[in-house]
Amino acid sequence: MAVDLLLGLQWGDEGKGKIVDVLTKNYDIIARFQGGPNAGHTLEFDGIKHVLHTIPSGIFHKNAINIVGNGVVIDPVIFKKELDNLEKFDIDLKSKLLISRKAHLILPTHRLLDAASETAKGKAKIGSTLKGIGPTYMDKTGRNGMRVGDLEMEGWKEKYRALADKHEAMIAFHGVELQYDLKELEAEFLTAVKTLKSLNFIDSEEYLFQAQKEGKKILAEGAQGSLLDIDFGTYPFVTSSNTTAAGACTGLGVAPNRIGEVFGIFKAYATRVGSGPFPTELFDEDGATMGRIGNEFGATTGRPRRCGWLDLVALKYAVQVNGVTALMMMKGDVLSGFEKLKVCTAYKYKGEKISHLPYNIESENVTPIYTEMEGWAKDLTQLSAPDQFPQGLNAYIDFLEKELEVPIKIVSVGPDRTQTIHR
Repeated sequence: MAVDLLLGLQWGDEGKGKIVDVLTKNYDIIARFQGGPNAGHTLEFDGIKHVLHTIPSGIFHKNAINIVGNGVVIDPVIFKKELDNLEKFDIDLKSKLLISRKAHLILPTHRLLDAASETAKGKAKIGSTLKGIGPTYMDKTGRNGMRVGDLEMEGWKEKYRALADKHEAMIAFHGVELQYDLKELEAEFLTAVKTLKSLNFIDSEEYLFQAQKEGKKILAEGAQGSLLDIDFGTYPFVTSSNTTAAGACTGLGVAPNRIGEVFGIFKAYATRVGSGPFPTELFDEDGATMGRIGNEFGATTGRPRRCGWLDLVALKYAVQVNGVTALMMMKGDVLSGFEKLKVCTAYKYKGEKISHLPYNIESENVTPIYTEMEGWAKDLTQLSAPDQFPQGLNAYIDFLEKELEVPIKIVSVGPDRTQTIHR
């Protein structure tokens, strides 16, 4: 059986958690393949809002096994809090949640190192979530990291101590004042590690290989978004992992020829958290309205998201890089009430009109060129079928499908799992 992928096509926060939750009934296994607890996948059903950071978004479905893959970095402290929050839902976590031995661990000193590094950058800071994710991936590629499987080995605490001591020396090197009590942080960490060790660790690449042989249906869940990819995103204002389709192969051990459908998720407009270029960002009342109606605050950080019109140049780029086979448009309801809508269809780049994403999209190099369209006034949140869509929404969808050359299969018209319309 092929492995299907589900990816964000913008700067993250597209609504991946909701769609994984909606699609899980069609799959036997949901596997997260990269990123860390900077992810905030929000699911809403039965009047309750759930925010997951590391645990895959299929966890609320009894039929699905959920795997945290080798490409993910795990903070045991945050992971324990997630597990504690799930206790009241009567989920058999021992059998339904499996952890790859090859996933790397975020140590308390990784978080401190993240804060010291970001503080030292001053105005040049990249907008890190300060979760220790960057330093953990640096240790991974530097071949110094601790992995989940190390917790099953004798002497793991000595390995931890050596790495933490190295981190403290690096923190001192940054020369910034950082107040912390490492003993207190370590006590919390060790308690959380005990909880983590109560779950089942697996050789996830072998597990998934056998699952494919048995005909199990697998959905790989990405975190963040394609424009935050360490290679193909708006570097250096990116995350530390490969958020694009290729990351599923390296983050789960799935062969490229086993990839099936690639579901790409995007908002009907655009948002970005933290620093970095954002050509279509709005600083006017339209942007403020999007943020207010869309409740655009980071699920992990609480930071307000920057809002702007949909950028088709960037979206086409993400579709190409990922090989997207079907699109899902989120938050269509947020655009209700705008008399006119704008979509960026090209850039003016160093005096020339271009329709591809160039090396640098900072505002001094790029000016968006917009196509204007009629909006719609109808409230979409109560709709249940495509034939109820207002004319303006249909025209918007038709325009996007023509430009992107990929069908939009799902339109989300609200945060609840029931507010999901299949086309």
